[in-house]
Amino acid sequence: MNHPADATPVTAAPGRTILGQPIGLATLFLTELWERFTYYGIQSLLILFMVAPAGSGGLGLDDKSSSSIYGLYVGSTYLLGLLGGWIADRLAGAQRAVIAGGILIAAGNTLLALGTTAIFFVGLLVIAMGVGLLKPNVSALVATLYPEGGARRDAGFSIFYMGINTGGFLGPVVVPLIAVAFGWRFGFALTALGMVLGIGQFLWTRRFLGGAGLAIAAAQRGSWTPVVVIFALLAAAALLALRGAVHIDGALLASGASWAVSLLAVAYFVYLLAFAGLTGTERKRVLVMVALFAASVTFWAGYFQQGGSFNLFAARYTDMHILGWNAPPGMLQAADSLFVIILAGVFAALWLALGRRDRDPPAAAKFGVAIVLLGAGFLVMYFAAGRVLGGHRVLSTWLISAYFLHVCGEMCISPVGLSNMSKLVPPRFVGQAMGMWFLSLALGGILAGRLTGQYDASHLESLPALFLKIFWYGVIAGAVMLAVTPLAKRLLAGVK
Repeated sequence: MNHPADATPVTAAPGRTILGQPIGLATLFLTELWERFTYYGIQSLLILFMVAPAGSGGLGLDDKSSSSIYGLYVGSTYLLGLLGGWIADRLAGAQRAVIAGGILIAAGNTLLALGTTAIFFVGLLVIAMGVGLLKPNVSALVATLYPEGGARRDAGFSIFYMGINTGGFLGPVVVPLIAVAFGWRFGFALTALGMVLGIGQFLWTRRFLGGAGLAIAAAQRGSWTPVVVIFALLAAAALLALRGAVHIDGALLASGASWAVSLLAVAYFVYLLAFAGLTGTERKRVLVMVALFAASVTFWAGYFQQGGSFNLFAARYTDMHILGWNAPPGMLQAADSLFVIILAGVFAALWLALGRRDRDPPAAAKFGVAIVLLGAGFLVMYFAAGRVLGGHRVLSTWLISAYFLHVCGEMCISPVGLSNMSKLVPPRFVGQAMGMWFLSLALGGILAGRLTGQYDASHLESLPALFLKIFWYGVIAGAVMLAVTPLAKRLLAGVK
């Protein structure tokens, strides 16, 4: 999904550079910045808007339903990324997929700003489809700018990564401010405007990409039929929801989706182990892949609490009075991207230094450390929730400390996830292995919503109980990954 779809490698317009990088990188940097501004801006408001009383402009939903819908939204953006990558590779090309995705995202955010409850849910579906088209393919276009590979390409992706996190920082800062000052709908309207700006500059400057992401080899071209069928089914479901013919039960949908994605993952691993014609050595590596998949799901189910239980905690139990000013609760989510910007270089230097000493930890150990750090963040929140039970509003430093620990965990798992999953299967299965990585994020997102739904505002003791449960999940799962690291190293003999 992150490979170029071109029939032959095509670079951007020759001779045009900025600071030694192709000028087309600026086009993609700004596109991704505005897309992440929009995505994380929505996330900072989403669950708070759904639980807010109708009298204050919200939807007035209960916590469980809102949490489930939040999890479905996050999970579907990753799940539909698999379809979006296939559409670009086989049908439309990466540039057209990015344009279509941006238009859908802007349209979906407009529906959030203008619509009724039913239209709001349709808007979330439209956004998820747009993110699925844009997100994987804008990254694929970055790769096409560097057909020579090497250090220059690594530097380009590092710059692009800064665009992701700059948008991820600005969205939760600016969008909640507008929502508080002018109302929820204006916050969502701002995210729509952000994506319009992003796709507008892409159309204006796409000439710097040359023919990258446009041509598709005849041997690769697929059929539009399955895409049309999928979109027709989604459109029919949306129409029924708008007409009130079906009742949207978020909790039931989340439960069904989590089981469906889990069964899909199990079926694929069974296929690899029993029916894919792998050798004994290759099957042993698939067993490691199963362990990494399970660890990834566990990590992201906790990590994505930032837009769920953590956002509710910020709104209900956190003193947001900072230097004489009451900050919007969703703004705290900006700490996540800020820590990523600060720590990415630190951890990259750490892995390089360990590698030079031949002490770079194997993937299983990094995954184990990541999940333990995740659990440590929830232990912090358990003590914070204990203070809430004592009748206190807590300082924002509790949440910020948890975010810091979780980002440290992300630095241990996210950069190595795709790389290691792709190493564990024969070359003919590499694309599928990448798909399985994104499937783990999708399942983690859905489960995150289900976990948040276990918090019951009418029984406040359920909040520290939830945080303590996730802490134990993290500690136990992380300890298991660390314990099986020696076995994983033996199973991965020959894999670098």
